[in-house]
Amino acid sequence: MEKSQIITLVVFLLFGFIVSANAVYNINVVNYGAKTDGKTDSTKAFLTAWNLACSKTQSVKIYVPNGRYLLKQITFQGPCRNNATSFMIDGTLVAPSYKVLGNAPIWIFFYKVTGLSISGGTLDAQGASFWACRRTGKSCPSGARSLGFNFGTKITVKGLTSINSQIMHISINNCNNLLMQGLKIVAPNDSPNTDGIHIQLSTGVTITGTSIKTGDDCVSIGPGTRNLWIEGSTCGPGHGISIGSLGQNKVEQGVQNVTVKNVVFTGSENGLRIKTWARPSNGFVRGVLYQDIIMRNVMNPILINQHYCPGNKGCPSHESGIKISQVTYRNIQGSSASQVAMKFDCSRTNPCKDIKLQTVKLTYQNTAAKSTCLNAFGASTGSVSPQSCL
Repeated sequence: MEKSQIITLVVFLLFGFIVSANAVYNINVVNYGAKTDGKTDSTKAFLTAWNLACSKTQSVKIYVPNGRYLLKQITFQGPCRNNATSFMIDGTLVAPSYKVLGNAPIWIFFYKVTGLSISGGTLDAQGASFWACRRTGKSCPSGARSLGFNFGTKITVKGLTSINSQIMHISINNCNNLLMQGLKIVAPNDSPNTDGIHIQLSTGVTITGTSIKTGDDCVSIGPGTRNLWIEGSTCGPGHGISIGSLGQNKVEQGVQNVTVKNVVFTGSENGLRIKTWARPSNGFVRGVLYQDIIMRNVMNPILINQHYCPGNKGCPSHESGIKISQVTYRNIQGSSASQVAMKFDCSRTNPCKDIKLQTVKLTYQNTAAKSTCLNAFGASTGSVSPQSCL
């Protein structure tokens, strides 16, 4: 063999090796026993597909074709070898009866996974029978969150729909660098505790282009949330975008660097809310920007409530230890469903500081609304209506 031929052969083999190493390994859950009838348990098939994907060193795509797939409680355990696994879902994942899920805290659970992407698909938790059980006052399970991520890094979820979760739709706990884009989250406005997205102890979470219509907070922001970005989304019905409740525990991580931009609230109970327990705590909220927000008939468009104490139990001082500072409201416009459109009800022992109102126009029944302040300090610039009470 001539030298030029040897070189050509070596280059060809090397190229083939590189292509092979970088090729995506495709897995179809139906090939591992998943059934599309929505009645046959497909949990084992999904776990088999996941375990195979997790064992590969190359990128893997798990494909879920059109159809309905019944899944019992399922945990997708990491870490995986490739850190590049994707779910492409054209079908609907269906939860069993709440009696089958029992006290499982999360229906579909991703644990210690890095480099995951999920695109498309619908989660149908069939929560109506669970809500009915709770309304009767009978002994019911605690309820399952539909989708959970714990200790995850570099996760992307795009185009997913979640309907009728038993309790929270999506929970994010101890995660870093997570993107939620183009989600649709739906449950009736009277469904109890059905928060859209709950975040805590997590850094670098981004939520964009998402529609949330549910029975509790559209987004609830818990202790230890940092560098959260919410943009171009809608909320309502629901209880608004809520930082808190915070301060339930005496020792608690703070919330820092939260941005909410270009969000429309429609018929929600609250708009932009910060809520803390009226009890001692070392926690804090600081570095919050609300910008370019539209309110449409929202009951409490702007609200800080530091005297949260259900049943007046467990609040010895009736004042919150959470320190709130550096909160800016910039270009907030629209209509309030109550006369008090801005309410700052802050702690006597830890007043709210450096609250900034920058161009606010909120009306009540086409007339001027009102604002109320308690232990709140800051400044206003530009046109602010209702008149600032800071």
